[in-house]
Amino acid sequence: MKNQNATRYSKQRECILRVLGETDTHPTASYIYHRVREEIPNVSLGTVYRNLAKLTEEGAVIKIFSDDTSERYDACTSPHCHVLCRRCGSVSDVFIDCSDALDKEAEKVYDGKISGHSITFWGLCEKCSRDDG
Repeated sequence: MKNQNATRYSKQRECILRVLGETDTHPTASYIYHRVREEIPNVSLGTVYRNLAKLTEEGAVIKIFSDDTSERYDACTSPHCHVLCRRCGSVSDVFIDCSDALDKEAEKVYDGKISGHSITFWGLCEKCSRDDG
């Protein structure tokens, strides 16, 4: 019997994952949409959003929220944090220990079950820091 919850293969989903895998800039859905349209001209923005939502739900991509409330996406799903530049808006990966200990500590003061966390630091990227002089 087929698993009803299994995600079916789709050319759009494969292309979205490829676009995300080819960049480390944590692109917006709009950026992904324009890149996917180069390969699949008739794809709609709604299709890209629906596929990103499904991929996020499945854990294949991570959704990151930035200061301007736009959603950014990351194909790197290994445990890590992000740094958001307050000046240029770039998002960078920071691979530091984001262990389960933090989840356990939060669960001690929360009346529920913690299943993970997302950490975003804010500051200035290397280029913006240099420009500050």
